[in-house]
Amino acid sequence: MVENIRKFVDKVAESLRGDTFVKLTLGNYKGVDEHLQKLLVRLIKTKKGVRLFFLYRYDTRDTAKNYDFDAGIGLIAEHLGKDFFSGHLFTTKNDLQLDVGKKSSHLNVANPTFKNAPSLEHDREKTSQIDPAAFYLKALGITTETGSIREKQHDKWRQINKFVEIIASLFEKSEMKERKRLNIVDMGSGKGYLTFAAYDYFSSRLGLDVQVTGVENRKELVDLCDDIAAKSDFAGLKFVCSSIDDFELGDADILIALHACNTATDDAIFKGISAKTGLIIVAPCCHQELRPQMKSPEIFKDFLKHGVMLERVAETITDGLRSMLLERSGYSTKLFEFVPSEHTPKNNMLVGTRLSKPANPSEIDERITQIKDLYGIREQRLETLLDSTSREVSHKA
Repeated sequence: MVENIRKFVDKVAESLRGDTFVKLTLGNYKGVDEHLQKLLVRLIKTKKGVRLFFLYRYDTRDTAKNYDFDAGIGLIAEHLGKDFFSGHLFTTKNDLQLDVGKKSSHLNVANPTFKNAPSLEHDREKTSQIDPAAFYLKALGITTETGSIREKQHDKWRQINKFVEIIASLFEKSEMKERKRLNIVDMGSGKGYLTFAAYDYFSSRLGLDVQVTGVENRKELVDLCDDIAAKSDFAGLKFVCSSIDDFELGDADILIALHACNTATDDAIFKGISAKTGLIIVAPCCHQELRPQMKSPEIFKDFLKHGVMLERVAETITDGLRSMLLERSGYSTKLFEFVPSEHTPKNNMLVGTRLSKPANPSEIDERITQIKDLYGIREQRLETLLDSTSREVSHKA
């Protein structure tokens, strides 16, 4: 096992010295970081010369570092057999595949996938999950007639691609990944940028039988998006004129609600929990409910006397309570920073994944009560909706 790892690392070093290195992937991660997925290595040209570019790919983010050849080769040798248990080296001479097991390993050599080394430019365009030449991107004003990204739409283009990257990763890790049919609802879909992209990815890229519904209360946007969907031949995509509160979710597998204002986010999460939706993905904004209720605990009175600080704490507590209420309702949660958008600089994304074995709700309830008591919070919209439904069920029983 050790011998094959040594041979593999020697081949990496040899390819770097001989200018035949193309790229390297380390996978089958079994280290201590539960969010790390793989390590991608390529060459880049920097002011200090050619370096190894290490991209650590996590489930919701990437971390990049540059190393000189000796340091990079040392890290690769250190990772293999300890953190990563597979490696794929691409050179212009041949490809090498290393698989490390508990007691043995295999090192296979194959004909080269790449005959020429790639460009070393650092800012080369990232491969997109969606086709920039797609009609709906032109119709929505993201791209030109030739499929180029419009000058003022690069931020929106990056946001669309990041969203697709996130939802693709969440789907792949969920219990739904083997399904051939999928039902997705986007609540507060607006102009439909992300709604179209989600449909395009699951339908065109993955080839699934997908039904996507965009829910929007502005009729002019619903009519616009329905027209573009029809012209794109997206038979499984439709838009409905409705508020989040009035829309009947049905048997949705994935619920999306990005930038639903204030307690509309709570309404969307409640709809998802009530329908036992597999994935709930929200990006809350305009946190207005808790701030007027909150009082500074005595220990924090000196720095929470400033309104801006209390406002930030209110936003944090709002999303924290939403996360805890999702967990109380049988979901695991992730809360992380989404890409910036024109809607709000406070751009966190909260994801709930339905569990087959939920956590103990009474323990979570106790912690929620402690937080509310500490800050003098009387009520929170999502908790009120959930508790009201629970009382109705108990009364009927």
